[in-house]
Amino acid sequence: MANSPAPAAHAAAHGAPRAAGASRSALICGSVAFDNIMVFGDRFKNHILPDKIHMLNVSFLVPQLRREYGGCAGNIAYGLKLLGDRGYPMATVGSDFGAYREWMVTNGVPTDYIRVIEDALTAQAFITTDLDDNQITAFHPGAMQSSHLNRATDARDIAVGIVAPDGRDGMIQHAKQFADAGIPFIFDPGQGLPMFGREELDTFVGQATWVAVNDYEWQMVQQKTGWSVRDLTARVQALIVTRGSQGSLIHTRDGDLEIPSAKPRAVVDPTGCGDAYRAGILHGLLHGLDWQSTGRIASLMGAIKIETRGTQNHRFTREEFDRRLAESFGAGAASAAGAARTRTGS
Repeated sequence: MANSPAPAAHAAAHGAPRAAGASRSALICGSVAFDNIMVFGDRFKNHILPDKIHMLNVSFLVPQLRREYGGCAGNIAYGLKLLGDRGYPMATVGSDFGAYREWMVTNGVPTDYIRVIEDALTAQAFITTDLDDNQITAFHPGAMQSSHLNRATDARDIAVGIVAPDGRDGMIQHAKQFADAGIPFIFDPGQGLPMFGREELDTFVGQATWVAVNDYEWQMVQQKTGWSVRDLTARVQALIVTRGSQGSLIHTRDGDLEIPSAKPRAVVDPTGCGDAYRAGILHGLLHGLDWQSTGRIASLMGAIKIETRGTQNHRFTREEFDRRLAESFGAGAASAAGAARTRTGS
């Protein structure tokens, strides 16, 4: 198992973000959405007749309802802010965005590249969960379908980007814009993966510097393309595969790193853990950390997120984060992260 060099070391090959002296801002192209989460106080199976599934007509009483601020771009930018970095979400939202905008401003998340589509609603998920943690979800993309109206190159002083789940055309165009501008970026297809075939995935990988997926998504990519890990690492600097409670794998040309999961104090809500992890990856890239340190920071971000309901309700100070990093992975992990921040002046 190899300890990969800092992502910045491959600048000549893929334009990786430079260390001190360069911009340390990230552009996060992805969705901004409302999550409407309902809890059904029974089990779906008790109300769905198997022999009538072809003529389904059911209604569930959901006394518990909460509305959370979510979407990949919003969640990742929030995580970066907690880590002391500046991440600019780039997204299209609807005329109902006002309360979310106030939330972002209050929490120090930039809104510079949020475009309002006046005749649309902000993307929204309606999620009903039963007592067995089964979920029925309806998703309205709304203004997200206009994400192609934003241009990644309109943002200034960007060191690194990410193309996260968004409108299909927006994902395609933003990846090309990053590549044409020489801005290294993570391709993070997530829930958008079913929208793309082998040829489109081949184009994305050819443009990206890093690829991030969970283990299920990686299996989907393999089914669509027939690619192996080595096929990917021959073309990108790293393939990052998250595996939930089993940690994550970071595959590079120099070898494979197994990143252990950080132990959460409680398991409350896994929604948004992947976005929190990606905020940690971007933090490491922005500060020129090696993959071992980057992966452990990302792992802890996911663990902290799972302790809180909702995707943007977890909080910590840098001192608290460093202490938990040391508790989870040893004093050396916290020292390495602190030294990198000192070098880059944050």
